[in-house]
Amino acid sequence: MCGISGLVYHDQNRLVAPDVLKKMCDTMVHRGPDDEGFFIDGAVGLGMRRLSVIDLVSGHQPISNEDGQVWIVFNGEIYNFPQLRGELEAKGHEFATNTDTETIVHAYEEYGPDCVKKLNGMFSFAIWDRRRRRLMLARDRVGIKPLYYFSDHRCLAFGSELKALLQCADVPRDLDHLALDTYLTCEYIPGPRTIFKNVNKLPPGHVLILEDGQITVESYWDIQYEVNDGTEAELGQHLYDLLKDAVRLQLISDVPLGAFLSGGVDSSAIVCMMSELMDRPVQTFSIGFDDPSYNELGYARQVARHFGADHHDLVIQPDIVGLVEGLVGFLDEPLADVSIFPTYLVSKLAREKVTVVLSGDGGDELFAGYDWYVADRIEQYYRRLPSVLRNRLIPHLVAQLPPTSQKKGAVNKLKRFVEGSVLPRELRQYRWNTFLSDEHRGLLYSRDFLSSLGDSNAYSSFTGHLGSAGAADSLWQAQYADIKTYLVDDILTKVDRMSMAHSLEARVPFLDHRVVEFASGLPSDLKLKGMKTKYLLKQAMASKLPREVLTRKKEGFSIPIKNWLKEELQPMMQEVLAPDRLDREGIFNSAWVEGLKTEHIQGSANHSHQLWALMVFEIWRDQYLKS
Repeated sequence: MCGISGLVYHDQNRLVAPDVLKKMCDTMVHRGPDDEGFFIDGAVGLGMRRLSVIDLVSGHQPISNEDGQVWIVFNGEIYNFPQLRGELEAKGHEFATNTDTETIVHAYEEYGPDCVKKLNGMFSFAIWDRRRRRLMLARDRVGIKPLYYFSDHRCLAFGSELKALLQCADVPRDLDHLALDTYLTCEYIPGPRTIFKNVNKLPPGHVLILEDGQITVESYWDIQYEVNDGTEAELGQHLYDLLKDAVRLQLISDVPLGAFLSGGVDSSAIVCMMSELMDRPVQTFSIGFDDPSYNELGYARQVARHFGADHHDLVIQPDIVGLVEGLVGFLDEPLADVSIFPTYLVSKLAREKVTVVLSGDGGDELFAGYDWYVADRIEQYYRRLPSVLRNRLIPHLVAQLPPTSQKKGAVNKLKRFVEGSVLPRELRQYRWNTFLSDEHRGLLYSRDFLSSLGDSNAYSSFTGHLGSAGAADSLWQAQYADIKTYLVDDILTKVDRMSMAHSLEARVPFLDHRVVEFASGLPSDLKLKGMKTKYLLKQAMASKLPREVLTRKKEGFSIPIKNWLKEELQPMMQEVLAPDRLDREGIFNSAWVEGLKTEHIQGSANHSHQLWALMVFEIWRDQYLKS
């Protein structure tokens, strides 16, 4: 696992300065504390920071082919590299190391840009082909590993993190207003857009080619919807075998590895398979909180005992105020998912024992585990009520109910459902993932900022994917859209940044592309059966996991942020959202924000999503726009 960066000037007489390349890599020391390396070829420079996981001795990067004409910097892991290496050696390629990185170089020699289709893994990499004067950037199929780039008439700069690009004087720090609006609407920024104008995320499953002064970005993989044939029992067994093989491949490592364990079905399934494949107890890691509605350690401990794991957990009352600014710095761009806190803390705990962890991320998207898939189904019946009830009476009555301090609870779920149900139906499942309505958008923003948005639509980045799944039914269309947006730009971004903040590599067996392709073709009633989520996955694991784990309600990996904003975080909230500060910046209507704060502190409404998102942006703004 590494952090990569690079710079290509279109004017071949302009030379890449070594100190600029080093500054880009220095911003990512946390991604690779073990080594650094650079390659400069006139107007082209590649750099990397390395976390040693495979071939600890000879895995220094950048790595070239036999004659030094093809060079690579690589972030990630290629799990099938031993098999691919054998194929390439049979074709005459000679290897100087035992790394997966060198395998990509020779695969590129043999197959050109199509080499990505041969790879099973998580990756972002850059290849410089000196003969063709070609730069190739690539990102794995699902987007597990990040890759950002900036391009204009002067240069192309790229890196694993935004902060690396910002070390180049050619990369401007211009705020993208639509990206900010989208972030405040859904708490993250879907690609290819970023918080900065003209800086993009390379989309998952895509390659970028720079050759002859021209840049092309092309897809090499997408999820094809083809219904799988077979009985429920046959499909369940195939799923189990496929996922277990993904876990087997991802156990490859020359350093200690373990697993995140929440006690939910997904992480428990991974621990189950690891315990069957490993010749020693699995090291597992969990985090809990004092608030019982946020503490899931009981389930995690039960699963750990069931499989004889070497379990480590911690019930914490962290210094939240001290954590906030540091975590925002690791994020690079605003992300308001509050599960960054437990993810950061469990990563810190795990890094004390291991260098690699496997996690259960991806299971909810592939097998319909989220509450909003259930809400979408319930809404089909709810909308049969007379419109005067749905749009006026019920919302009015539910709005009178004060929020509770619990993590979820019946009242909180009811309020969230009713709030979402009045939004436009074309938003589908995003109605329950939206935190800024059109009405409130007009109240939150200053007149000038609102004018700058024009007719732009914050929802377009999300809803555009809903119709992209071909002949799929409505459930898979929703899952497909979540895989392309929420999974990659919220969940995977969070896990990557918070684990790499501790130089910990996180692997995700559910997102082996074979598992993703299989899940896409499952009949929807084997994923969401009635109101039962992840039906086939639970059936496949029924004889393996404790019954309590299979039947428990999904809670999510979260923290009591709504309570903290009234207590520990209230002074910080008052400071970063102070009226005079907001008025100087000219983006937000400070009077309306004051109203949000007052209602939240008094307990008459839960505005934690809106307030926390605003706080993260303001803290990010201090770090990235005022420096």
